Amino acid sequence: MTRKHNLFLGVFLSVLLLFTVYVLLDTFVIERRIEAAAETQPIGSRPADDAAESAVETGGISLLSSPQTEDGSAERMTTENCYQDGNVSVQITEERINGTTVYVADVQLTSAAYLQTAFADNTYGRNVTDTTSGIAESVNAVLAINGDFYGAKQSGYVIRNGVLYRSTAKKGAEDLVIYGDGSFAIIREAEVTAEELLEDGAQQVLSFGPALIENGEISVSASEEVGRAKASNPRTAIAVIDELHYLFVVSDGRTEESEGLSLYELASFLQSKGAKTAYNLDGGGSSTMVFSGRVVNNPTAGRSIKERSVSDIVYIG
Repeated sequence: MTRKHNLFLGVFLSVLLLFTVYVLLDTFVIERRIEAAAETQPIGSRPADDAAESAVETGGISLLSSPQTEDGSAERMTTENCYQDGNVSVQITEERINGTTVYVADVQLTSAAYLQTAFADNTYGRNVTDTTSGIAESVNAVLAINGDFYGAKQSGYVIRNGVLYRSTAKKGAEDLVIYGDGSFAIIREAEVTAEELLEDGAQQVLSFGPALIENGEISVSASEEVGRAKASNPRTAIAVIDELHYLFVVSDGRTEESEGLSLYELASFLQSKGAKTAYNLDGGGSSTMVFSGRVVNNPTAGRSIKERSVSDIVYIG
């Protein structure tokens, strides 16, 4: 009897071990390509002239003031920290906050069509990843930050460039919705379906969180963190200041030079910059900013200064 019992126990433990290994591989390693991303219009084919005619001056900077080429189109001007054409203006600055280096991209657009998202390998699925700079290069992005790493989760809404990919709600999820006019909204998945958001004109839904600022007010406490996150971490966030005026923000962390920021410190910084709505994206080793093909910050993957592969990016074309 004892022998049979031991044999049964051994078989059971072996099956359990194999099942556990499979679950871990399926969650973190095995690629599952579910759907190719819907094709979006290249930036150059969008109705830039119509957008330009309706553009307004914001912050004393006219996005339509770029020199004109012989054919009447706006000339692109690019420096180490600045990009400008007739429809897109990006200015990168670097600041020190609480012993941490923070990189801020001030973005002004004439049309929300220039604010886009992209999947690794142009594919929606699990464990389909690439570096932020690699995805940015594939879509010819002027500016890019890592997104919400949707591929590491099995629930949480995924709407990208006006296409619904995942409608399974995640308990307690607080999402950022970017509408077709470029406006931001914070929603709770328990209160609205992904289909309703799509019907209301959502172009992007990012599910990581939490919201950092709502209606100009900080919406996180000094002690709030995400899951197992440490108090101070590399961070990635996106915020809106005014109509078609955004901040893309990434902070370093986990190094001797930069400790990292808490969510409250990040929210306070964004509030000081005039953010009306701000949202926390995937952080830690994922936090990366790319400008004109160059990695701006110092992303940390393990103990090394290098990029971690991610599922998706938010970018300016």
